[in-house]
Amino acid sequence: MYAAREEIYPRETKGRYANIRWLCVWLTQLAFYGLAWLSWNGRQALLFDLVARKFYIFGLVLWPQDFIYLAALLIICAYLLFLATAMAGRVWCGFACPQTVYTEIFLWIERKIEGKRSARMALDKQGPSVSKFLKKTAKHLVWGALALWTGFTFVGYFTPIKTLAQEVLTLNFGPWEWFWVVFYSFATYGNAGWMREQVCKYMCPYARFQSSMFDRDTLIITYDSKRGEPRGVRRRDEVANAKLGSCIDCTLCVQVCPTGIDIRKGLQYECIGCAACIDACNDVMDKVGQPRGLIRYSTDHAMAENYTTAQIRAHALRPRVLIYITILGLIVLAVCSALWFRMPLKLDVIRDRGTLGREVEDGMIENVYRLQIMNTTEQAHTYRIAVKGLDTLTLLTGDTVKVAATETLAYPIRLRTAHGVGQKGSNKIDIELVAVDDPSLHVREHAVFFVPR
Repeated sequence: MYAAREEIYPRETKGRYANIRWLCVWLTQLAFYGLAWLSWNGRQALLFDLVARKFYIFGLVLWPQDFIYLAALLIICAYLLFLATAMAGRVWCGFACPQTVYTEIFLWIERKIEGKRSARMALDKQGPSVSKFLKKTAKHLVWGALALWTGFTFVGYFTPIKTLAQEVLTLNFGPWEWFWVVFYSFATYGNAGWMREQVCKYMCPYARFQSSMFDRDTLIITYDSKRGEPRGVRRRDEVANAKLGSCIDCTLCVQVCPTGIDIRKGLQYECIGCAACIDACNDVMDKVGQPRGLIRYSTDHAMAENYTTAQIRAHALRPRVLIYITILGLIVLAVCSALWFRMPLKLDVIRDRGTLGREVEDGMIENVYRLQIMNTTEQAHTYRIAVKGLDTLTLLTGDTVKVAATETLAYPIRLRTAHGVGQKGSNKIDIELVAVDDPSLHVREHAVFFVPR
């Protein structure tokens, strides 16, 4: 029912895919750690300010009413993941997933402090010693420092990071800042330093349902058993031995695997598609004078039918992929169109429910409203108020109002009309706001003017 975890010591590998993996590490971490400090229009470029209920995404300011755009962004990311999986398997997991990225960084730190694979294995087997204690302590201190910086940066996307830095220097952290910094730091330290492949194999749901998005034309990491078998150890001068396949059974493909699987046993759900085994095998093939590609990216159909590269590409655009591309394109088009035509001005008209309508001096009928004006731009604007819908309808309060940048203002107004105008009960009217300095900023909201019976 339960087997104790066997420690995995991934061997360092070099090659084309290792370079791509490290490129992804650099790009993702430069973006993560750098964007939090990037300024835009005098404020943080990317900030999800939950206290002020404003989401700043470069030049775009989103409010809680704009949550639909964030939901659409998540849907787009999900479809991108589905598309990538249908075409190239778990390529996201192997190159850009945060778990993979941070595990790669933590492994690099471990190698620098404790040594290569054989040295780490020997260190763990040896008894207590001063040298072992110092190396382990140094490793965990560096891991902890990186995890704390990661947690601090993460919270910096929700609390302005410069304010957060000042609070750190003055030891004036709030309780929630403390909680989330410690929580995210602990998650980074535990997942990348200790759990590693356990997260990918047992905790990540993606590993469990990925097979539903695979088919026989999905690009996956495959072992060419026709060429490789029967495998066997041989001398360098026996490489061309007709009795043996190209695989010399060096097990380097297993030693470099971060999840500890043997890719020669076929596709397994534990495989994260990092291609470390491809780099290791290609390096061995070069040394023994055999062609590369014993382990390579290919498809089940290509392996069975001996497809050429051109045929693999031709089979890539199959119905499910085209459906994903079409749906994704439509969603992206709809979101971009909505953002392009989005009016950065919002108006809510709220009636004074204490007085539906009242008769005042000279027999005039008066209604009171509160205008909830939201200026979602990053410039202050003065808006002109206009009312329409009933003859003799008059605005008694000022017809202009100034709203600061990215602010909400509650502005009360009183409307009057002559006695006898309109029907008894509810009458439809329109209240319009137009920016004085930019007529393209305008919004109209329907309201009801109540005439007493």
